[in-house]
Amino acid sequence: MLDYRFIKENLEAVKKNIADRNMSADADMVVSLFDQRTALVTELQSLQQKRNDNAKAMKAKLSDEERRKLIEEGKSFKDLIADCEKRLAETEERLELEGRKIPNMAHPDAPVGSVDSENLEVKRVGTPRTFTFKAKDHVQLGQELDLIDFDAATKVSGNKFYYLKNEAVFLEQSLVMYALNILRKHGFTPFITPDVAREEVLQGIGFNPRGNESNVYALEDEHACLVATAEITLGGYHSGEILDKSKLPLLYCGLSHCFRREAGAAGQFSKGLYRVHQFTKLEMFVYCLPEQSDALHEKLRLIEEEIFTGLGLPFRVVDTCTGDLGAPAYRKWDLEAWMPGRGETGDWGEVTSTSNCTDFQARRLNVRYKDDDGKNKYVHMLNGTAVAVSRALVAILENYQNEDGSISVPAALVPFCGFDTIRNR
Repeated sequence: MLDYRFIKENLEAVKKNIADRNMSADADMVVSLFDQRTALVTELQSLQQKRNDNAKAMKAKLSDEERRKLIEEGKSFKDLIADCEKRLAETEERLELEGRKIPNMAHPDAPVGSVDSENLEVKRVGTPRTFTFKAKDHVQLGQELDLIDFDAATKVSGNKFYYLKNEAVFLEQSLVMYALNILRKHGFTPFITPDVAREEVLQGIGFNPRGNESNVYALEDEHACLVATAEITLGGYHSGEILDKSKLPLLYCGLSHCFRREAGAAGQFSKGLYRVHQFTKLEMFVYCLPEQSDALHEKLRLIEEEIFTGLGLPFRVVDTCTGDLGAPAYRKWDLEAWMPGRGETGDWGEVTSTSNCTDFQARRLNVRYKDDDGKNKYVHMLNGTAVAVSRALVAILENYQNEDGSISVPAALVPFCGFDTIRNR
C-alpha cells in the first residue's frame, strides 16, 4: 500500500504508474477520500474538544438554568460526535478499499510494457543444448520412465494435479536439499511454513483471497486460504511488530506446498508440470532497511543464478515489464530456463522470480523498525524463488535426456539422491 500523502503529492506520477502497469485503480478518488478523512478527523477533534470544555464547565458553580443549558449542549455534542465517528469510519473503510487497489510505484528502469513478451532480457547463462535426436517433452519422458502419473491424479484430485513416482520423488527431495544448503551458506534461517494463512495476511502481501479473479483456494467459513507461496507466511511472520534495527536484514527461507487455482491458464506452455494446482517450493524472504533493499534484491537474483548454474541448466535473466510486475513489486527479475520440450523447437520458461516490494507490503502488514531518530519506520520486504520444484523438474528432465530414453542426473544432485541416471525399468 502506498502512503496516502505520497499519492496526493505525486498524483500524476501515480496515475501514470497505474496506466503503465495496465491496472485499474482510481487515484483521484483516493486523494478525495483522503482529504475527506482529514477533514473529518479535524471535525471530530474539534467536537471532542468542545465536549471536554462542556464537561469542565459543568464542574463550576452554576445556576439551574446554566446547568440545564450545558446538559443539553453535552447531549448535542454526544450525538454530533457519534455521527462524525460513523462518517469517519465509513470514509476510512472506503479509503482503504480504494487505496489497496493502487499498485506500488515501479522502478524507473523497469521496462514499460503490458505483457511478459515485453520483458527485457539482460543476461544469458549457458547455451541451449543441440540434440542429435528428436527431444521429448517432460510429459512423455515422465510417462515412459514411470516418474509422473497425471491420469491417476486427475481421477483422484482433478486436472492439473500429479503423482511423482520412483526416482522423481528423490529428485524432488534432492532439489530441496541442494537449494537449502546453498541458502544456509548465504546465512538464511530455514523454515517449514504452514500451508494455510488468514485472509488479512494474504491481503497484506497483495493476494486477493476471494472472488473470481483470486488465484488462491479459500477455505469455506474459515476466513483463511491455502497459501500460493511461502512469501505469504514468511511475510506475515512479523506482522504488527517493530523489529530491532540492529538485527536487520533478516534473511529467511521457507519450504512449503503451494496451491494455485490457475484459473484460465491453458495452452501448450501450461501442460504437464509447468502450471499445476499444487507444487513444492523453497522461497527466500527478506526484511531489511530501505537503504539495503536494492543491494539485497541483487543478492537474491545472484543466489537464484547460482542455484541454476550449479544444476547446469541454460537460463536467461529478464527485467520484468511494468504490466507483468504485479501490484506489490517495485522491480522484479525473472530467471527463464531453456526447456527443449516447449513448442516445436524449445523455448524459455520461467523458473524463478525475485521482487523488491519496498515498503508496500510492510505498510499493509504494519512491520516497522525503530530508527536512530526514535521514529518507527516501515521496513522493506523482498522475496525470491530459490527453487519451484515442479518447474525445475521440467528443465532437468528435458535438458538431461539421452537418446536411449534415459535421463542423466545433474552432478550437484547426485549426492542427495544417490543415483546418476534414470533408466527404464
